[in-house]
Amino acid sequence: MAALRELFVELPEAKLRGYRAGHFSFNSLGACSACAGSGCDPEAAGFEDLPVPCPSCSGSRYNREVLEIRFRGHSIDDVLSCSVTEALEFFANVPAAAQRLRLLADLGLGYLRLGQPASSLSGGEAQRVKLAAELSRPLRERTLYILDEPTAGLHHQDVGYLLELLQRLVDRDNTVLVVEHDLAVIAAADHVIDLGPEAGQAGGEVVVVGAPVTIAACAESHTGRYLAAYLAGANRTGKD
Repeated sequence: MAALRELFVELPEAKLRGYRAGHFSFNSLGACSACAGSGCDPEAAGFEDLPVPCPSCSGSRYNREVLEIRFRGHSIDDVLSCSVTEALEFFANVPAAAQRLRLLADLGLGYLRLGQPASSLSGGEAQRVKLAAELSRPLRERTLYILDEPTAGLHHQDVGYLLELLQRLVDRDNTVLVVEHDLAVIAAADHVIDLGPEAGQAGGEVVVVGAPVTIAACAESHTGRYLAAYLAGANRTGKD
């Protein structure tokens, strides 16, 4: 959002009006005065099961003056209504925006709307959004990242993209700790701690520790048995 606001601030009409980044935020100077940036009709609050769009801003949350500022014919509300995939095409010639959007798309989040509330994201989606934000920042080193099942809801074809991005963090001399059941992620790990032997109250003990091949060779590990089959399949595919 910050990059998007800065983009609109640099538009000639915005400069002429003296607009700052806050004017393109519905939580600040750009908010619709009728609904205070909520996008909902304040007169209908508490009387409807579903929110009623504010009649003044039509649910955009922005005031009319801000919506008059256009980038290639689109207001900031128009842009925030786009999916990541749509915005990637729209901002193809804007490197700063395209780079961030490409990270989101590579993480399997192309369907998210740019203005989608964080509260509506699943745990896996939220982690991947934070991961994309982290990778778009200037180089940082020696940071510990802890991710809890980042593949949740992710199509198996996109897991490879996730692993590539995680490897970028490792290549920057960072440490990535992942709690995960996905075999592709486990197989790509440098070091694995397998907890068990069962789930829930029947687990919680360290069964085996080591490289993926060490886990796969452990007869007492349920994860190891599945991982061994996965690695064998991967080897056969590689030979083919």
